[in-house]
Amino acid sequence: MNTTTLLGALLPFVPMTAGLAGLLLPPSSHTATGQDAIRRVAAILGVVGATGSLALAVALLVTVDGPAESSTTWIELGGLTVTLGVRLDGAASLIAVAVTTVAVAVQIYSIGYLRQGSPDEPDHRYPPYAAQVNLFTAAMLLVVVSGDLVMLLVGWEVMGLCSYLLIAHDRRLPEAPAAAMKAFLVTRVGDVGFLLGIALFGVSAGSFRIADVLAHEHSAATRTIACLLLLAGVAGKSAQFPLHTWLPDAMAGPTPISALIHAATMVAAGVYAVTRLWPLFEATPTALTVLGVMASVTLLLGALAATAQDDIKRVLAWSTVSQIGYLTGALAVGSPPAALFHLLTHAAFKALLFLAAGAVIHAVGTTLMSRMGGLRHSMPVTFWCTVIGLGALAGVPPLSGFWSKEGVLAAAEKAALHGDGAAPGSVGWLVWLAGLVGVAVTAWYATRLLLCTFFGTPRTPLAHPKDPAVGPWGTDRTPHDPPAVLRWPVLALAVPAALLGLLGFSNWFSRQLQPTPPAASDAMSDLMPPAGLIHLTPTVLLPLALLVVGAGLAWAGWRRGGGADPVVALGPLRSVFARAFRLDDLQRTVVVRPTVVLARTARAADERVVDGAVTGTGRAARSLGNGLDTLHRAALPRAAAAVLAGALLLGLAAALIGVTA
Repeated sequence: MNTTTLLGALLPFVPMTAGLAGLLLPPSSHTATGQDAIRRVAAILGVVGATGSLALAVALLVTVDGPAESSTTWIELGGLTVTLGVRLDGAASLIAVAVTTVAVAVQIYSIGYLRQGSPDEPDHRYPPYAAQVNLFTAAMLLVVVSGDLVMLLVGWEVMGLCSYLLIAHDRRLPEAPAAAMKAFLVTRVGDVGFLLGIALFGVSAGSFRIADVLAHEHSAATRTIACLLLLAGVAGKSAQFPLHTWLPDAMAGPTPISALIHAATMVAAGVYAVTRLWPLFEATPTALTVLGVMASVTLLLGALAATAQDDIKRVLAWSTVSQIGYLTGALAVGSPPAALFHLLTHAAFKALLFLAAGAVIHAVGTTLMSRMGGLRHSMPVTFWCTVIGLGALAGVPPLSGFWSKEGVLAAAEKAALHGDGAAPGSVGWLVWLAGLVGVAVTAWYATRLLLCTFFGTPRTPLAHPKDPAVGPWGTDRTPHDPPAVLRWPVLALAVPAALLGLLGFSNWFSRQLQPTPPAASDAMSDLMPPAGLIHLTPTVLLPLALLVVGAGLAWAGWRRGGGADPVVALGPLRSVFARAFRLDDLQRTVVVRPTVVLARTARAADERVVDGAVTGTGRAARSLGNGLDTLHRAALPRAAAAVLAGALLLGLAAALIGVTA
C-alpha cells in the first residue's frame, strides 16, 4: 500500500472514528457546567473529524497521479469475492475535497446554529448530532473511495440511516419524524433495485471488486437489467423522478443538515455511482435513454415547483431536484466530466445558499418569504453571499454555475446536433431543450427569492421567541448578520461558489474528471481532451438570453405589483406548481394508501384468523378441561349415581347389540 492508497483508506476512517467517539459521550449532565463541557468536547470532535478528513482529501488530491488501487480479499463465498480496498483517481479526490469542505463548514456553522438563537438555550442533543454528521461524512467518503461494490453499498446504506437520524433531529417539530421516515422509506425503495443490480454484476463477474466488474464481459441482457436496477437506487438517493418526493419534505431537518444533504453527500452519491461504473452505462444505450428521460422530467419538475414555494428552504430544495437533473442529463448524453464539474460547483453554491438561508431564518424567526423583506441593508454580508449563490445557481457569468451549466448544455447540444455519445440523438435533444427551459425558470425563481427576501420593506415585526424585546442574536429586534461562528463558513463558501468554475479552463482539472478505465493500469491518454472543459461557442448566447428573460420577468412582476410577490403572475398554475403537480398526492393514493390498507388487512387476518385459531383452540381445550375438572370434583352420591347410570347405559347398549345380531 503506497502513500496514495493509504490516504484513501484513512479518508473515511478519520470522521468515522470521531463520530463513534462522539456517540460515546454522555447524553446529558445534571449541571449546566457539565452540559457545557460535553458540548465543547462534542464540538471539538465534530470539527476535528471534519477538518482531519479535509486535510487528508487535500493531501490525496496533491499526491494522486492517475488511477491507483489497493485491495485485499475479505470474503470468498460460493465463487464470489468481496474485497476491502480503495479505488482512487482524480475525480474521487476532487469529490472528497468537496464533501469534506462542506462538512467542515456545516460542523462549524452548527456550533452556533444549534444554540437556537440564545446562548443560554443550547440544544441538549447537539453531541449526538455532531457525531452523526461525522458518520454521515464518513459514509459518503466510503462511497467515494471504495474499490468494491459491497463496501460502496455499506457506505450507501449508512448514509440513509444517518439522514434519517439527522432529519428527525428536532423532535419538537411534528413534521420532522414523518419527513425522516418518508426519506428513509422512499430511498429504500430505490435501494432494493440498487442492491439487486450490484448482486447481478457481482455474480456475473464472480467478484464485487469494481475493477473486475468493469473488466468482465457481461452479456447485453445482464448489463441492461443491472444498469436499470442501479438507476432505481440513483433515482432514490439523488431525488430523481419518480422517487424525488422525499427531498422537499426533508427540509424539516436543521438547515445545516439540508446543506450537507443537498450539497455534497446524499444527492451527489447517485450521480457519482454512475460515473464510477461509467463504462458499463456507456455500453448500455437503453439505460442512458431511461436516464435522459428521468433527468429531463426531473429538471423541469423541480424548477417549476420551485417557482411557487413560499418556504425559502423548499425553494432551495426544489432547485436541488432540478440541478441534479442537469447532472444526470449530462451523464445521459455521455459526458461524465460535465456532470462532475457541475456537481462540484453545485456543492459550493448550494451549501452557501442553505447556510445563508439559515442566517436569514434565525434573524427573522420564520422560513416564509412572504414574511421577509428589506433585509439587504441590515444583513449586508448575508445579502451579498446570497447574491453570489443565486447568481451561480442561475448561471450568471462569470460565477461558477455559469461555466459548469454551460458544460452540460454544450454536451447536450453536441449530442443532439451531431449524435455524439452512447445514447440516441433524441435523448440529446430532450436534455438540451429541457436544460434551456430550466435556465429561464431557474433565473425566474432565483430572482424572486432575492427580491422577496432582501428587497422591499419588512413584512412582519421581528422578535425573539422568548423575549419580544430582544432579537434572535440576543441584542435587539433589528435583524443583522449572524455571529462569526455562522458568518465565516458562509463567507468561506462564497469563494468557490464564485470562482470554482474558472478551473474548467485548466487542462489539469479536465484530466482529473475523466472516467477511470476498467483496468487501473491502463493509460488515460486516449481519454484526455485537447483542452479544458470549457469551450464557449456562439450558442452560449441562447442560455444567456433565456437567463435575462427569466430574471427580467420576475423583476417586472415584482415592480408591477409594487413590491408584491411575483408568484401571482403564475395565476391558476400557482397551486399546481406549489404542489409539484400533485405527484406526492398521487404517490400517496397509488402506493402509500394501498400499502397501508394491505398492511392493516394482513394484520387483521393474522390477529383474527391465525391468532384466532390458535387462541380459540386453547380456549376450547381449557373449557373442556374445566368441565372434566368439575365432573371429577363431584360429591360421592352424585359420582356413584353417575357410575351406576353409565353402567346401565353400557349394559343396555350391549343387550341391544346382542338382539340385533
